[in-house]
Amino acid sequence: MFRTLRDEIDGIMARDPAARSRLEVALNYPSFHALLFHRTAQWFWRRRLFLLGRWISQWGRFWTGIEIHPGAKIGKRLFIDHGMGVVIGETAEIGDDVTLYHDVTLGGTSPSVDSDAQRNVKRHPTLEDGAIVGSGAQVLGPITVGANARVGANAVVVRDVQPNVTVTGIPAKAVMPKDKRTVKKFVAYGTTGDLSDPMVPAIEALRSQVNALTERIEELEAERDGREEPPAAKSA
Repeated sequence: MFRTLRDEIDGIMARDPAARSRLEVALNYPSFHALLFHRTAQWFWRRRLFLLGRWISQWGRFWTGIEIHPGAKIGKRLFIDHGMGVVIGETAEIGDDVTLYHDVTLGGTSPSVDSDAQRNVKRHPTLEDGAIVGSGAQVLGPITVGANARVGANAVVVRDVQPNVTVTGIPAKAVMPKDKRTVKKFVAYGTTGDLSDPMVPAIEALRSQVNALTERIEELEAERDGREEPPAAKSA
């Protein structure tokens, strides 16, 4: 158990340059505290002590601002940076070395009008090893975010994300192709300075259309002016 705790702390230190010591992480990092609450709550949840598991989970939410359902499956070295406002649903699955930022939601999209039909059904996303989800992003439904994929801040993801790609926007779309040479490099908030703006292609297309229409209007005006005879010529 102590080896596991040390592994969790080392995972945080590897991704946060502000962490100066293991003791600092153990005492001050809500990500570490939230995982302690979750591991404890899940131990009771798996033994069908559901009420006790949820009660411990609620205390974890009160203490850290991070809400993790005790039914969620979480791998090793999860790092929830800053943490406040993070929600991880009951059937969510998270692999190893995943990073989440504040206000991330791993939520379900099924309507709540028939809760009985949704029990024991996969409703929340799966994040594979090494995925990074930026602050404010919403990953919704029983979809999969592939290994080493990156989700930009405030993105809304409702479809599967392929491994090794970066997605941004609402709804989220790929903005960077796969590059296995750099994909395993940790990128804070899931975005880099070389990301292309997803609106640029649309704006460029509109600009091309405007230029084409302007040229056509000028051609038509020139043809019209050429057909019209000057008033002086008519009087002569």
